[in-house]
Amino acid sequence: MNMRKRRGCRFGRWAVGAGVLSLATVLGACSTSTPAPDHMARTAADTAPADIQLLCATAAAGGGGGNVLPVTSRRIDATTYQVDLNVAGSTRTCIIDAGGNVLSMQQGTG
Repeated sequence: MNMRKRRGCRFGRWAVGAGVLSLATVLGACSTSTPAPDHMARTAADTAPADIQLLCATAAAGGGGGNVLPVTSRRIDATTYQVDLNVAGSTRTCIIDAGGNVLSMQQGTG
């Protein structure tokens, strides 16, 4: 009868292999490639800053608060932005400058 004690690691080769496979899977999930623009969440590079969008929403709500949500925004020129808003189910278009001055508020087409 062989009474020799086994020396070495208790885990065995299968555990080491599973660990290496797990590490390879995690490292393989890292990607340095950039998705195509149509697969990105934001496709326009020049959107209005959040504070400008909120100023438009506040102006559209008036004094009564209301249910106003900025939907899209874009830069018109170097100092002017257009912010499209959903105001209680209808749309409005806000034109605002970079200083936070609302230049116009128009009923949307949709």
